[in-house]
Amino acid sequence: MAGMNTAHGKRIAIGARPPANPHAEAWVRQGDADSIQKGELYTARLTLDVTPALRARIKVLAFTQGVTVAELLRALLEREFPESTP
Repeated sequence: MAGMNTAHGKRIAIGARPPANPHAEAWVRQGDADSIQKGELYTARLTLDVTPALRARIKVLAFTQGVTVAELLRALLEREFPESTP
């Protein structure tokens, strides 16, 4: 019975995929579930075109600082566009 999911001749049922857990996904992306705070779950994607030379400079800088490109750019954007306080 080639091609069948069997164990000792019995069909094995495969359950439904569990719902996505944003904290688990954030933990995989960030590496530390204990540091997750409500504001740290990034849900919007920003796409922009840069030259290959600029992309290389950004990647080298991120690597030398021991962070990901995404972390480096988030920090830059937070510095340049801080939340306004009333």
